[in-house]
Amino acid sequence: MKQQNDVATDTSDREIIITRIINAPRELVFEAWTDYKHLDKWWGPDGFTNSTDSFEFKPGGTWQFTMHHAVYGSFPNTIVFDVIERPALIIYTNVGAFQSFVTFTDRDGKTELTMRGVFNTVEELKISVEQYGAKEGGKQTLQKLEAYVISINS
Repeated sequence: MKQQNDVATDTSDREIIITRIINAPRELVFEAWTDYKHLDKWWGPDGFTNSTDSFEFKPGGTWQFTMHHAVYGSFPNTIVFDVIERPALIIYTNVGAFQSFVTFTDRDGKTELTMRGVFNTVEELKISVEQYGAKEGGKQTLQKLEAYVISINS
């Protein structure tokens, strides 16, 4: 929920929530979000790769990168990190698209990761889900994250 003029706003009609239990410690899963050298290896849905132009992991810092796909082309992105609470929370804004709230919860040595993407309008959410497969893409992204952190934890 966003606060606007001290009045809570219900965002449930314009958000995507994806949760996954990742078989790796919370600190490691969080670490995979803190450096573009990690992010470039797992970020994005199946079939996408990334190239990072700049990365500054701090509140107000940005990650400028391009997602590449052999069929769909290249997609420049800018993410602004709004809030970082190590190792429990990252809030970021994907400029021009949505705001994401990512929580990392320890579950007996595993990590419950929840991504909540809040779009500006119901229509933007609908387009993102129906035309771009945002829900499935989010699930694929977390699956790739899990495979990556398991590979570096072995």
